[in-house]
Amino acid sequence: MDDADKAGREFGELVRILDVLRGEKGCPWDRQQDIKSIVNYFLEEAYEVVDSIFAQDPPAVVEELGDMLMEIVFLARLYKETDAFRMSDIVEGINRKMIRRHPHVFGKQTASRAEDVIATWNRQKSSEKSRASLFDGIGSHTPALLTAFQIGLRAAMHGFDWPETQGVLDKVKEEMAELEAAVGEKDATEIRVEIGDLFFALANLSRHLGVNPEIALRFANRKFIRRFRFVEQELQKLGRRVEDATLDEMDSLWERSKAKIDDPYD
Repeated sequence: MDDADKAGREFGELVRILDVLRGEKGCPWDRQQDIKSIVNYFLEEAYEVVDSIFAQDPPAVVEELGDMLMEIVFLARLYKETDAFRMSDIVEGINRKMIRRHPHVFGKQTASRAEDVIATWNRQKSSEKSRASLFDGIGSHTPALLTAFQIGLRAAMHGFDWPETQGVLDKVKEEMAELEAAVGEKDATEIRVEIGDLFFALANLSRHLGVNPEIALRFANRKFIRRFRFVEQELQKLGRRVEDATLDEMDSLWERSKAKIDDPYD
């Protein structure tokens, strides 16, 4: 049995397991869930998949992808109960889309470069979806930093972009200067506006440098937490609490943490 056949069999078993859990004699907790509650778990699992990938931990990736797949099947089961669609509709739909969007593989077209593939994909997507604006379809619940990144991608695909990375760097410096001016004037409204513009410019800079800003910020968050935990632990060794330490003491320990903790996933 090849991997595709085995995966199909195991996937079918997962669908049946969710059917049982949601059935009359199923699990009280699973039967209590609704679409909104499962969406929350779905988002949590998506971020845990990302964490496991960047931790370079294949067994964890297997587990987290399994958890995320379970949430997908759970959502499909909930929609089936409302007669909206079935799991088979989801799989059939994505299979057809992948074949349709790759005419250079499954059809008679040719594409020797990745750029040609992207162009074909976008043309096919445009012909399938009737959208009045380039930005129709941008998720309203996507994290704002990731949304800014996606907006830049869509605009760039249609030629609206800085030709060189230096232009984006200059834009970041411009927005920083405008923020400093707003802070100097103590204009709360303008400060909010300029901080937003600065984040948007940084998202575009990330795109030009080939970095996903959402993932980069998650790295920075994790690194900060690990370094601050080092500060807490070192203070505990001295019988001190963070709230009793001076800023100079914490700064000194923070500098020591930087020598020990760099990669948030090391």
